[in-house]
Order: sequence, then C-alpha cells, then structure tokens
Amino acid sequence: MATKGKVKGIVSNLVTVEVDGAVSQNEICYITVGEARLMSEVIKVIGKNTYVQVFESTRGMKVGDETEFEGHMLEVTLGPGMLSRNYDGLQNDLDKMEGVFLRRGVYTYPLDKERLWDFAPLAKAGDTVGAGSWLGEVEENSQPHRIMVPFAFKGAFTVKSVAEAGKYNIMQTIAVITDEKGNDRDVTMIQKWPVKRPVTCYKEKPRPYKLLETGVRIIDTLNPIVEGGTGFIPGPFGTGKTVLQHAISKQAEADIVIMAACGERANEVVEIFVEFPELVDPHTGRKLMERTVIIANTSNMPVAAREASVYTAMTIAEYYRSMGLKVLLMADSTSRWAQALREMSNRLEELPGQDAFPMDLSAIVANFYSRAGMVTLENGKTGSVTFIGTVSPAGGNLKEPVTENTKKVARCFYALEQARADRKRYPAVNPIDSYSKYLEYPEFSDYISKHISPDWIDMVNEVKTRMQRGKEISEQINILGDDGVPVDYHVIFWKSELIDYVILQQDAFDEIDSVCPLERQEFMLKRIIRICRAEQHFDNFIEVSDYFKKLINLFKQMNYSEFKSDKFNEYAKQVDALTEKRR
Repeated sequence: MATKGKVKGIVSNLVTVEVDGAVSQNEICYITVGEARLMSEVIKVIGKNTYVQVFESTRGMKVGDETEFEGHMLEVTLGPGMLSRNYDGLQNDLDKMEGVFLRRGVYTYPLDKERLWDFAPLAKAGDTVGAGSWLGEVEENSQPHRIMVPFAFKGAFTVKSVAEAGKYNIMQTIAVITDEKGNDRDVTMIQKWPVKRPVTCYKEKPRPYKLLETGVRIIDTLNPIVEGGTGFIPGPFGTGKTVLQHAISKQAEADIVIMAACGERANEVVEIFVEFPELVDPHTGRKLMERTVIIANTSNMPVAAREASVYTAMTIAEYYRSMGLKVLLMADSTSRWAQALREMSNRLEELPGQDAFPMDLSAIVANFYSRAGMVTLENGKTGSVTFIGTVSPAGGNLKEPVTENTKKVARCFYALEQARADRKRYPAVNPIDSYSKYLEYPEFSDYISKHISPDWIDMVNEVKTRMQRGKEISEQINILGDDGVPVDYHVIFWKSELIDYVILQQDAFDEIDSVCPLERQEFMLKRIIRICRAEQHFDNFIEVSDYFKKLINLFKQMNYSEFKSDKFNEYAKQVDALTEKRR
C-alpha cells in the first residue's frame, strides 16, 4: 500500500509533509494542488515529518493538501527515440508541450510509443546474459541503438527467446529471459533507471588515455582532453563559454552529444534550440541535431528542476555509453546547479559552508564528475562519457567555492580570461593558467608518441614556457617602455605573440579555421617551434616587430586556407623564404 501524507508547512519549494508510513531518501511523491499533481522529491526525513522539494511552483498550495508517495526515486525512461529530442530536467518532451511556458502539473511521455523500429537480434536462445547485455539493436538516426537487458536486473539470466528481425514499437516484448530461479521476465525496448544512481553495468573502468580530438587548437595542442575525460571552463560573462562549448560539441569526435542547459538565461537556451538544428556535422555532413539530446532548464524554472537536469543528462549519457558509444556531455552551467543546491540547503537550515554553499559541495561535485569515464563492457567493447562543464563565477572570481571544488576533480582546466576577450583574442582561454593533467599520464604519453609525434609533449611544454616568458617581458615593456629593454627581449616577446596568433587564436565562424584537424595542428606547431628555436639577429625593436608582423600575417593566411592546397603551400613557401632570409 502506497504511503500517503498531508502538507504541514510550505517555504517556497520546500514543503513539509506529515506521512502515515515509511518513506525513503530521494523518493518521488505527488502533491495534489487543485486539479494539478505536482512532482516532488524527498530530501530529508525526521520522524513522521518528511521534507520534499517540489519540481514546480508551489503557488496556491495550502496546509492539508494530499500527498502520495510512489516508492521509487526520480527515474528517466531510456530507449530508442531520444536523439534529436528537447527535454526538460524531468525528461518531459518540450516539443509535445503547448505554448511557450510550461503548464504546471503537466508531464509528457519522453518517447514515441507508436513508432515502429527495425529490430535486429544480437543474442540467441540459450545465451547467458546479465544487466546491460545486448539483446538486439535498432538504427536511430544512423546510430546503432542497442537494446539491453535492463540495468535493474540482478544476477545471471538465460535467453529463452528473442524476437525475429522485423518492425516493433518500444512497448512490445522483444525477448524473454529466465533468471536463476526459473522465472521468466519480458524485455521491451525501454527501461527505467534512477538518475542519482550511477550505471555500473560494465567489467572495468580503466584510466582514460585516448585523445579526444576537438578541432580547437588551444585544447588539442596545449591542453588535450581524452575520451572519458573531465574538464571545465570557468570564466566571467561575455568571455565565450557558450561559443567554445558549441565549437567542441560540433567538432569533437563523439558519437552522441548531450547538451545540459542548467539554469541558463532563457534567451541563451532559445539560441541552442534555434542554432543546433541548423548546425552541420563536419564528420557526417548531416545535421548535428540528429545525434544530439538537449536537456534544458532555464533560470526562471524552479530550483529542484535545475538540480535534476544535470543528473538526467548524465544518466542518458551512461545509457549510450553502455552501447559502446563515445558520448560527449556538455553542462552549461554547473554554477547554476550549485546555486540550486545552496538554495535548498539554506531552506533546510543546514550548517552553511563557504559563501553559504552546502558543506558537502565538494563531495557532491566529486561524485558527479566521477560518473564520467571510459569503461570496458562485459562483451569487451569500450564506451566513454566525456564531461565538460562551464562555471560562471561571480565577477570572474576563480577562487570562489564552485570553481575551487571543481578544480580538485576535473582533469582539464580551461580558464577564460576577460583581458583576452577584451582584446578579441578568441578562444579567450588563458594559456598559462589553463592546464591538462592528462599530459602527465604515462598512458597518454605512449598514445601520443605512437599516433602523433614522439616529441609532441616536449614541444607543448616548450610552447607554454615561451608564453610564460613572453608575458613576463610584456609586463617589463609596459613599465619600462620599448627602449627600456634589450632587443633580445623584444624577440622573445614577439615569438610568444607568434604562438598566440597562430596556435592559440582561432576563428570559430570561419569555414576553414573553425575546425583544425590534428595533422594540421602538428604541421603548424612544428613550424612555429622551428622558427622560435632559430637564432635571428636584429638591430632594433622596430625591425623585430616588422619581421614578426609579416610572419604572423602569412601564418594567418595559412590558417584560412585549406590544408595542403595550392594557396596553403604558397604561403608556407613564403614563410620559409622569410625565415631563411632572416637567418
């Protein structure tokens, strides 16, 4: 018998319910307010008093309203048909909802129950299977979508029967499996899984090491991220966080892209809905939206729904990872998620931590980031979830709690700098403060040595050292003037500027320069390093600046020319002629 209760107190989205039976942490309940039933989640239990956070506005709720508990946690429905969909944090299909604003208490089914899918069996009668094992597959937007034994099934099973190849909807039984006690269980194309519980249906979770190519030079060359890696992009308003995320989403070598817009302004979310369907996938030539899922909760939506959105996105990502696919999850922004945690913590009157964030903020962030990673499945295949979140620190303060706690767990740090953005040096990633800890991994070093160049990491470290030295000399020139430092200092400064203009800066709106393949990055990096290592002699700083301005201009033309085309080769020859003449 379902547990029931009555509303006893209301503080915005935090509601106190007196219950008549047992309830569990994070259990879902519905509160009846007039004709609407509002979904809520248990966040605290003290005796007969249960504190629940309501996923919608509590306007009109009163003491005494009836509450019914469901006996399960917040779940997502997983199955074919999620790609190209726009969901909110509770997995309501936004395209099915009428009007611009969501109606309170209205929930939609996230999948199409009527659509027929071409099913092809992968397992056969007599096979031994377990949770996450592949029973068959359908094609979803040119992607193989595996139908799996539900993650909630425990123990070993024997396949009793599998449906023949043909057309089926998601509600039809496609396999019957028998457990160790001889009980038969029907399997359809869909399953449910609680969003706050990681999917652990895999054999092992090794340390990731394969480079994830994004086409963004300042990431791939200087601060690479790997398949199954984690990273975050902090930066003040207007420094290009969203544009950089869009560029990575469009160009990264991933099978599935999931965008979680968590607490962003409504106009930015609308831009995602408008722009993403128009973006062309550079890998396939098809629309990028065909392999994308969008989870959107704007800043004017209730706090609880904002918190749920990141967990919903991660669970969907883990689902596709279990199919042996490479998934890229982008969250914009995790600061809004942390702010939602802070609001609920304050309403619960919990002991506050730094800046009033929850005391356990560090553990919450660490647990969430740990759900990303590369896994080896039971059948020997590999899948990965690469997670990159943005952080919007107030006033651009990178010492605030969300940034600091994320820095402890994320392996890549892409610090956006207001000064670079003001100088129109995009992407505005600070090359000195940013880092990738994967460069220190011996597995990654071996991979780079075999697939790119044995001296790649040495060149990257040299570039970072030259950028650091160039910054120091730039500050001296600003204080002492051009005539106040030796000509050799001007040479070092302009070599760092050459690296900045050619490697770090990239035009996200140029048809050619927006995507830079790894082969091209290697070619440009080696050429830049060769110029930087050469000894050039100048008589004065004006001669230095004139020479390097010519070089920068030639390299810029190369960046805007197709790699190895006649035009590209012509500019490369002019660069060689200029550098040889200088020597």
